[in-house]
Amino acid sequence: MRWSFLECTLKELRSKEVINIFNGERLGFIDDIRFNTDDNSVMTFIIYGRDRFFGMLGKQSDITINCNQIHLVGEETILVSVEDIVYEDNSSEKRSLLHKFFT
Repeated sequence: MRWSFLECTLKELRSKEVINIFNGERLGFIDDIRFNTDDNSVMTFIIYGRDRFFGMLGKQSDITINCNQIHLVGEETILVSVEDIVYEDNSSEKRSLLHKFFT
């Protein structure tokens, strides 16, 4: 099997939709990257949580995808295989609008 490598900028990666081939779910678009500063490698891609009810009910948790879960980077999509999605706890950073009014 011949491997071909694709060079992408962060801007190009952010325009590609991430799809989970395990269940066909559209996860969103890459928003951030986590680097390992010891060996200058990319560790994970982060998809920020979506707004719940126009942001009034806060946001969903962020999704973290490890690089070894990526199967294919195409022209418009990134195919990943994630059986158990890792959600990052962002509750301390992002509070819901309703929570601000009632506390």
